[in-house]
Amino acid sequence: MDLCSHFSALMIVPGSGFLFQTVFLRGFSASLHLVLLLVMLVWWLCRKLGVVGAGDGSKGGHSRTKLLYHRMTLFCCLSLSVLNLALCLLSYFFWYRSGWSDEKLVTLIDLAVRTVAWGAVCVYLRRRFPGPGQLNLKLPVLLRVWWVFFLSISCYCLVVDFLLYKKYHVSIPVRIFISDGISVVSGLFLCYVVLGQYMGGDSDAHLEEPLINGTSNSNGCTRNDEGSELSKTRGTETVTPYSKAGIFGYFTFSWMSPLIAFGNKKILDLEDVPQLDSDDSLVGAFPKFKSKLQVQLGEGLSNGVTTFRLVKALISFAWKEILITALCALVYTVASYVGPYLIDAFVQYLSGRRAFENEGYFLVSAFLIGKLVECISQRQWFFKLQQVGIRARAVLVAMIYEKGLTLSCHSKQGQTSGEIINFMSVDAERVGDFVWYMHDPWMVLLQVTLALIILYKNLGHAAIASLVATILVMLANLPLASLLEKFQERLMKSKDKRMKATSEILRNMRILKLQAWEMKFLSKIRELRGIEAGWLKKFVYTRALTSFVFWGAPTFVSVATFAACMLLGIQLESGKILSALATFRILQEPIYNLPDTISMIIQTKVSLDRIASFLSLDDQQKDGIEKLPPGSTDTAVEIINGTFSWDSSSSSVPTLKDINLKVLRGMRVAVCGTVGSGKSSFLSCILGEVPKVSGIVRLCGTKAYVAQSPWIQSGKIEDNILFGKEMDRARYERVLEACCLKKDLEILSFGDQTVIGERGINLSGGQKQRIQIARALYQDADIYLFDDPFSAVDAHTGSHLFKECLLGHLSTKTVIYVTHQVEFLPAADLILVMKDGKIIEAGKYDDILRAGTDFMELVGAHKTALSGLDSVQVAAESEGSSGNIENGNETSPAKALEKTENRNVQNAEPTNKAGQLIQEEEREKGSVGFPVYWKYITTAYGGALVPFILLAHVLFQGLQIGGNFWMAWATPVSPDAEPPVTGSTLLLVYVALSIGSSFCVLIRTTLLATALFKTAALLFDKMHHCIFRAPMSFFDSTPSGRILNRASTDQSAVDTNVPYLVAAFAFALIQLFGIIGVMSQVAWQVFIVFIPILAVCVWYQHYYIAAARELSRLVGVCKAPVIQHFAETIAGSTTIRSFDQESRFRQTNVVLSDGYSRPKFHIAGAMEWLCFRLDVLSSVVFGFSLIFLISVPEGFIDPAIAGLVVTYGLNLNMLQVWVIWNLCTMENQIISVERILQYATIPSEPPLVIEENRPKHSWPSHGEISIQNLQVRYAPHMPLVLRGISCTFPGGMKTGIVGRTGSGKSTLIQTLFRIVDPAGGHIMIDGIDICSIGVHDLRSRLSIIPQDPTMFEGTVRGNLDPLEEYTDEQIWEALDKCQLGDEVRKKEGKLDSAVSENGENWSMGQRQLVCLGRILLKKSKVLVLDEATASVDTATDNLIQQTLKEHFSDCTVITIAHRITSILDSDTVLLLDHGLICEYDSPRRLLEDKSSSFSQLVMEYAKGSNS
Repeated sequence: MDLCSHFSALMIVPGSGFLFQTVFLRGFSASLHLVLLLVMLVWWLCRKLGVVGAGDGSKGGHSRTKLLYHRMTLFCCLSLSVLNLALCLLSYFFWYRSGWSDEKLVTLIDLAVRTVAWGAVCVYLRRRFPGPGQLNLKLPVLLRVWWVFFLSISCYCLVVDFLLYKKYHVSIPVRIFISDGISVVSGLFLCYVVLGQYMGGDSDAHLEEPLINGTSNSNGCTRNDEGSELSKTRGTETVTPYSKAGIFGYFTFSWMSPLIAFGNKKILDLEDVPQLDSDDSLVGAFPKFKSKLQVQLGEGLSNGVTTFRLVKALISFAWKEILITALCALVYTVASYVGPYLIDAFVQYLSGRRAFENEGYFLVSAFLIGKLVECISQRQWFFKLQQVGIRARAVLVAMIYEKGLTLSCHSKQGQTSGEIINFMSVDAERVGDFVWYMHDPWMVLLQVTLALIILYKNLGHAAIASLVATILVMLANLPLASLLEKFQERLMKSKDKRMKATSEILRNMRILKLQAWEMKFLSKIRELRGIEAGWLKKFVYTRALTSFVFWGAPTFVSVATFAACMLLGIQLESGKILSALATFRILQEPIYNLPDTISMIIQTKVSLDRIASFLSLDDQQKDGIEKLPPGSTDTAVEIINGTFSWDSSSSSVPTLKDINLKVLRGMRVAVCGTVGSGKSSFLSCILGEVPKVSGIVRLCGTKAYVAQSPWIQSGKIEDNILFGKEMDRARYERVLEACCLKKDLEILSFGDQTVIGERGINLSGGQKQRIQIARALYQDADIYLFDDPFSAVDAHTGSHLFKECLLGHLSTKTVIYVTHQVEFLPAADLILVMKDGKIIEAGKYDDILRAGTDFMELVGAHKTALSGLDSVQVAAESEGSSGNIENGNETSPAKALEKTENRNVQNAEPTNKAGQLIQEEEREKGSVGFPVYWKYITTAYGGALVPFILLAHVLFQGLQIGGNFWMAWATPVSPDAEPPVTGSTLLLVYVALSIGSSFCVLIRTTLLATALFKTAALLFDKMHHCIFRAPMSFFDSTPSGRILNRASTDQSAVDTNVPYLVAAFAFALIQLFGIIGVMSQVAWQVFIVFIPILAVCVWYQHYYIAAARELSRLVGVCKAPVIQHFAETIAGSTTIRSFDQESRFRQTNVVLSDGYSRPKFHIAGAMEWLCFRLDVLSSVVFGFSLIFLISVPEGFIDPAIAGLVVTYGLNLNMLQVWVIWNLCTMENQIISVERILQYATIPSEPPLVIEENRPKHSWPSHGEISIQNLQVRYAPHMPLVLRGISCTFPGGMKTGIVGRTGSGKSTLIQTLFRIVDPAGGHIMIDGIDICSIGVHDLRSRLSIIPQDPTMFEGTVRGNLDPLEEYTDEQIWEALDKCQLGDEVRKKEGKLDSAVSENGENWSMGQRQLVCLGRILLKKSKVLVLDEATASVDTATDNLIQQTLKEHFSDCTVITIAHRITSILDSDTVLLLDHGLICEYDSPRRLLEDKSSSFSQLVMEYAKGSNS
């Protein structure tokens, strides 16, 4: 009996009275609900207008019971809303055909108002009590009163229905009793909640109130409005709720709800994200994986890693999760075929052929249960897969990191840091992503088998045709798969080369800017990208072809199957056809995914091959050094018959040979020799860095090492000095004092808490070296190894360091030091003179001075350099007897200068007092703006291809639907019905529509490939152009890891991920509209349910995306520190190993990797949280449409078309989820585009060339530099570094610039090259203001030899002449002039002989000579030497000075030098102090004035050199 009979019965009950009337009952109920709605609306408006307060004064703690009641209340209100909606729609459908009456209309209005009111209450409760911290808030009085009224009216309705049924024998439909019953039970529960609050709500209110005005979090911590305290508690101190989730929370992902809710209140930061469970964290996962890998390798093997062993170890490591996901995938696959299996029975039921009573309800239940099982299993499957992927990626990154830390130097030469970064950022990431595709190969077989069973049931032997067609489609993919593998491998190799070059260029950007080479090197990057783009183009077009084959595959299979039916005479019925079409549609998913699966398998194999080959490289020799327990012997270092070679695998000449040495505890050993004699290699062999060919090396005690090139970590100065040791304040202060660092720290805004930029970018060379020495001193080791650290500091500081550190602080330690300064040799107990890799002389200073010719050469060169000081010697000798200088109470200028040494520390980019130089990486906040999408889709051809791509897919979708509609309409419902068209017509039309749809796919995939390739190319060019044109301040404050992250990970996403995601969203949306269109043809009433549910889905998506978007951005931000830390570790691996700090660095890597995995893990959970809810909501729509179809009278709807609706409806939930999922994933991935666009808008330097103001080709012809009131500051808000200096450097003259660290020497040079532009004043060169011409015109006409000699990976020719402007003869001439000609001729490749990354196969001195060769080729009129001879011995320094005198006699030469001898022959000397000119005159005149600061400096140097 339907509803209308119930309401009619009410009218005929004798004596029922007004109170029994439907109009009264329903009208009164509707009025109550309407009043509630209006009051809630008024309250909401008042809140919005600020008339009433938010009322958020929460009362602290909460209990599990309150939380449970709150959730049950929410569920109760939601259930009532859904129930009333269902009743409203059912009533509408029943009465739609039979006419309307007042009672029916009032009832319908009541149900509609109830639906909206309970929905509003649900939303109110969710908004009012978003988290556990607010559960103690009282419910409004109106709500409590109204719930009591609701219980009363529900009881009244139930009593009325019961009386009618019992007393008057009126037949009441079951659904009415169910409705009344649910309403009464809900009312009772709600009143119980009200009573609970009334009785016990305020009992402990005074105890629970926060102490200050704020709200309390779940742990009782009071927090401010921004929730900062809450965030700290939430993230850093708590483990993810997933680890303690109950069964309900586990399956519904409600453990993610608190984080998603929190993400809606504030922008998430990393500290808001909970810690990972031990199984997902590297702390627990890595040891397990390592032990599994060791089992595969066998005992004692560490280098035998193969791809197969690595894969076995990964599977063994995660076998439980893999098994669970396989089970979920199996259940999902079987459940997904329930729908297609039952469609034929459903069509038969609709056409009146019913197997048993209530078959319709049974079918609907089966459909819905199948959908629910499918939903739960798929969500668990996907989440577990991502969990496995996160673990796999993390353990591989940890393995790569560990390998990088133990890699031998020979192995490292073949693997640059850029390549290793790619192993971490691309290859390990890809292995993690592969888990998505892990089960696809066997699932395809299972799905094809299930499909064939269903097809055989419906179509008999024609199923064989389906099998053959499916196999043909799969075979067609083999050649394409082979091509994809080849192109992918080449693409990765070319990407490696590009990243390697990019990494090297970013490290040396300063020298590129100074030499005006940046655009040339940009063109090199573009050339490398061109090669990469060639493979990318082949890859995307092959992928497009693969997509075409498989988008057309289901159509091809269905055409083949139906054609076979015709040939075999199998009668086609609409039910069987629809079942087959639904089967093909499900089969479509694995076939669609198959090209991606094959492509991913190929890409993952390539990545695993690369990782395995890296992990199998040789480690450092473990048995190279015998380590003896401290104190066990008096011998600290002993080498017996030692032969060492950097390249131990070849038959080349050993680096060091016949080394015999015994150093007793407490000895000071000096090592000297000419450039390239093997001094640094000698220290490396003691450290165990150089592979030992033969002999014995013994060490007794701990060691500390100071490298020639300072290695400074990003981070605080204090952390660099402590280097993992506990703080001992007294020792720390002593070390700072000994290393002259106290004054530096006083000047820095944050003292020793100042954050150092990447590679110590915001420190001077001297400061970096002194921090390195402080680090070694603080370790309190037994053996100290110093590789010429004093060359980077000025003479006074060098002498001070030697005296305080080596002779003072380390007087009882064993010290072995390499030095070029002869004045530091007499203090040694033993001097080793090296030549061609051998110790040719050994002994005390006086002994070998008498005996050795080679040592005499070094000392002789030193004396030659000092000859210029003769005029000062007399003054120095007589100084003691002459008393004080003019001003009796004045300290010497040298001391005065020392006091101001650090008053204004000159940094490459001084630290902002308001904040550190290196800030946290900038990330956009809030939603990704539409402009980002618009810029992305209009990048290629102004977006002209986009409409055609969309049109092609619309046509494809239309033709697909048309084909299915045609097959459903043109076939009979049952065997005895007459078909509307002949079999041949049926098939021909279907084939024509299928060919049309396939053609559309071909057009779409080709256009998409064209658009994505062009977009990737343009974005790459734009970003790289902006990076290369950025001012130097950008590189000083931006760690290269951030730039490399965009150039590798984000660019990879733009190359291969983002375009497909944007397209997938658009295509899924078009398909969804297509399905809506089909369903609207039959049952447009379904959309009364569909539209509100779609609105709820969209609300859920908005609710979810706030947290998910920020989590996704955090992933991008947290990846850069992992890469940066790794790059730093690779660069400083020698230092790290020498201090035995490997375990600490591994631990840091674990923390950073987990920091990256945390947001990734929670993104996965958030995505499944959303998808589960969308799945359930979509199933409600599908279930309602099924109930509607079985409820309508027979013959009202064509069964075949109704079956078509079900066929498409089966996909509705999947497609609805797919649209939202694609939207969310697209928004997460489009962040890569956002990050690239962020770097495509970096403000650039002044123009390279100003066409209307270009200097003549011969400029500067004279080389006169005139400086007028020059003022320089590094940023508008910062103090002046140069404070108005004026002077003129005459053309063709040599000027020396001296001054303490921080006096402004380097700033002046940077301003001359316009690395920094003046804040005031001018610099004129030959009458032209340097700010009026382009920076390229300026820099290309000046020459500089920088303090840090730089060589690039490539060839000798490429290093001397990167712009390819000179002939081989000119290059050889320059090499001979700088004394490198013979060295290069010895090499096999001559000018084409290889230079490794950073020029590591050349000594520091040789690299400096190459820099000299560059300027000899360039022959500029103005030459700047910025401490150019710091890294060479005195003999080589003299050689360089002689070469410069000879070849640059008519040039303007500006020299900044720590060695006074380098500037004594200058025509003029400029002495700077605190950004002002202290003295400026010829050295002769300044030396004649004994009170001059310069004179004091020279005397000090002379004293130190003669001591």
